[in-house]
This record gives sequence, C-alpha cells and structure tokens, in this order.
Amino acid sequence: MKIAVHGKKFSAESKLAIQEVFEQLKNRKTEILVSDFFEKILKNAKIGIGKYAVYNQNQGLSKVDFIISLGGDGTLLETVCHVGRKGIPIVGINTGRLGFLATTPQDMVKKAIDSIYNNYYEIEERAMLNLESDRDLFGNLNFGLNEFAILKRDTSSMIVVHAYIDGEYLNSYWSDGLIVATPTGSTGYSLSCGGPVILPHSNNFIITPVSPHNLNVRPLIVSDKSIISFEIEGRGKSFLVSLDSRSQSVDASVQLAVRKENFFAKLVKINGYNFLDTLRTKLNWGLDMRN
Repeated sequence: MKIAVHGKKFSAESKLAIQEVFEQLKNRKTEILVSDFFEKILKNAKIGIGKYAVYNQNQGLSKVDFIISLGGDGTLLETVCHVGRKGIPIVGINTGRLGFLATTPQDMVKKAIDSIYNNYYEIEERAMLNLESDRDLFGNLNFGLNEFAILKRDTSSMIVVHAYIDGEYLNSYWSDGLIVATPTGSTGYSLSCGGPVILPHSNNFIITPVSPHNLNVRPLIVSDKSIISFEIEGRGKSFLVSLDSRSQSVDASVQLAVRKENFFAKLVKINGYNFLDTLRTKLNWGLDMRN
C-alpha cells in the first residue's frame, strides 16, 4: 500500500503519536510519501521516518491509496488542497485542538491504521464549493471544503455585498462581510457568526452575514444546486476574499460567484465515528446535570 503523510508543526505532547504513525506504517512495509513541508519539520524534531519519498503540492501523489493528515482541521484543509481532484481518501488524525474534520484522536493511531489495512472503514464524500471569478484569484485551487467569504480589509467601515441566487436579487448585506458555507463548514466560521449547524449530506449552502448592521438579516439555507453571485461596495478600495484558509485582496470591480464543485473531498470514517457524537463532544452539548 502507498500512503502519503502531511502535517504541520506539532507540540511535544504529540511527538510520540506522530512517531507511532510512521512506526505503524513501517511495520506494514508501507510505501511512504511525506510532503516537502512536513519533511523539514520531522527532521528538526528528529522523528524517524524510515524509507520514504517526498511529494509537493503540484506533483508526486500518483497512485496513492490514502493520505494521512496529522494536525487539526487547518491541516486537513491543506491536505484537501494537496489532493484536489485526485480523489485520494484522507485520514484525519487530530494532533491539534478542536478537530471537527480530523476526528481520529492521537491515542487511536494504531486502530486507525489497522482499520485502513483491514478495510474496516467507510468513505464520506463531502461537498465542496467552487469559486468562479473574472480574476485568477486562486489558480487551480479555486475550491474549498469549508467556506467562501468576502470581508472588509482596510477600513473600519462596513461593506455592502449585493447577493444574487441564480441571477435573482437576494439582498444587500450591510456588514463586515458575507460567508457561504458548505455543510462541512457549518461548524466553522459560519457557526461563530450565528449560522446553523447542518448535517454533512444536507445538499445545502448557508449564506451567513458577518456582523450585519441590520439585525433582521439572518443566515439563510439554500440548495447547493444554486449559483450564488456577488457585487461589492464600500468606502475602502480593497476587500478580502477567502477560500478556507487561503485569501486574496480584490477591488470592487471583481466579479464573483460560487457553486457546488463537481468533485468531493473523501474523508475516511473509522468504525465508531458518528457526526452527532462529534457535535456533542466538540460543542459540549448535553453537559447538563440532568443528562
């Protein structure tokens, strides 16, 4: 089996778990690939990898069976960019903090790798966003698993985002910005701005304003078959658009629209994982003496 590994800088507490990942892979004579970024971190931390090859974001991931993300949700979002349209299943091992996407705890490394080798897992296909623009904003990385956002950048004044659904006028949002989130992204930035949590396979987008000036404006759930387009106004000369953790500066003349991407992020679901369990655990639902 051929497995790639990507990660970020990790804490001393996670070092043993990361070392165990490579020990488990070596014990099974896995063909190991490591991202060029993570390789440098592993060398500095004196993690023994054994025999391995290096890949970068643009090449080297052909015929890979799985890719392991070692970190938190931000690391997994980076891994989604590495995979892109290749459809490689992603195993998220959480050595970070919250972990809505990287759901496998670091004390279950052996179980996770055993599950991969014993075909004791499921693959969840998560819907993604595609950004269309008249500018080359993100190159071939014009997709996102969590959300697309338009935000004010160089002024304290709010901006105005005129939003349209399938060409029909929806609303003019006077706010600090506007988010379009996928079901996966409903537990991210959108949630912190008052958006609802929706289940991963709900086939919807969430349009969530950021600090809206009009308090009657609320988040809106729309079909993911919709094309959502935008026009921007504001006192500032530049604005920020973002896809997950990537961002670019634009001016008001830019044309932007989002739609559902035509491929999915494939997340490996180890036996026993349940999204509802994750909600209760990560959001502390049910922490009540009556329960």
